[in-house]
Amino acid sequence: MRVQQLILKNRADIDAVLAPLAAMQPQLVLVFGACAYFSTPELTAALRRQLPGAVIAGCSTAGEIAGKRVYDGSCVITAISFAHTAVAIADAIICDMADSHEAGQRLAQALPQDGLTAVFMLGTGVAINGSALIAGLQAHLPPGVTISGGLAADGGAFRQTWTLGPRGAADNAIVAVGLYGEHIRLGYGSHAGWEAFGPARKVTRCVDNVLYGLDGARALDIYKLYLGDHARDLPGSGLLFPFEMLSAAHEKSNVFRTILAVDEEQGSLTLAGDILADGYLKLMHSSTNRLIDGAEMAARGVKLHPDTLGDQLALLVSCVGRKLVMGDRVEEEVEAVAEVLGRGATCIAGFYSNGEIGITQPHGACQLHNQTMTVTVLSET
Repeated sequence: MRVQQLILKNRADIDAVLAPLAAMQPQLVLVFGACAYFSTPELTAALRRQLPGAVIAGCSTAGEIAGKRVYDGSCVITAISFAHTAVAIADAIICDMADSHEAGQRLAQALPQDGLTAVFMLGTGVAINGSALIAGLQAHLPPGVTISGGLAADGGAFRQTWTLGPRGAADNAIVAVGLYGEHIRLGYGSHAGWEAFGPARKVTRCVDNVLYGLDGARALDIYKLYLGDHARDLPGSGLLFPFEMLSAAHEKSNVFRTILAVDEEQGSLTLAGDILADGYLKLMHSSTNRLIDGAEMAARGVKLHPDTLGDQLALLVSCVGRKLVMGDRVEEEVEAVAEVLGRGATCIAGFYSNGEIGITQPHGACQLHNQTMTVTVLSET
């Protein structure tokens, strides 16, 4: 397995910049960039000209990760040439949020399944129920196939995001990259780093990912009470105060939910994924140091394979909310991951997202995460 990476910082003469990647004849090219690179056809056309034999997948971001750096307004392109692993790609249109589960099902059915080992999925980051999307995908994949990835972002605006797949750049598509065979090795880790404040509140009314009631009161009223002056900046300020989901027995799930939208008339909160209807929610906040520690814990959870040959690629998907909390220190969480992985990651790529997709333990179920650093390490034997 060989990996090569480049960073576009403007959209001029893209063909010349891409030319070095063509020489390695990659099977897979991952593209993470600002919205401007996807809203016009130049980048997609250049990728297809220069890399006609490659599977090309990507999405828009709230910040691009390359090596130990975090960029804004750029485009990080990572090319992978496998020695023994086959690659396939599929996509599906998602009509609206209510279509999330069925869209995941259609995506799974479009992806060849014989020999499938792992899926890297990229979804639109607005008008989507990420947990329903994953459930639909996972239910129609062969047993044991792992899923990781993330939801596209648009710099925290939550208006229009883009994915890149077989039909080019689209604002209403979900994309799945399938990795096939016995030689691909994957390691996963995820951790958050948020701290609870206030009591756990009983979910008294919700429909899928829309929360209407907490402790018998309107959910939005309870939420505003805790936010204080930050309430005037909703829904944007919701990125700083996610919920952790607890079970009916108050057991921690280590799954967080970000607020995507508020409805003043209904008094409701739209979250990025489904809510446990019989569970509890606890409000969370954090500091830069806690989030950096959480990123380090995510990296420590990755099981690296010592018998790998060639390069190893670490794919980092972190949350736009974490980026807002850390501000100018955001690179420190990427540096923390890189330090832990050491030589276990020849190359690091990734992005800041509207939702992270991954598992929290070996052979565990895939889940939608918010406000979490997720790490996927790819290598080959």
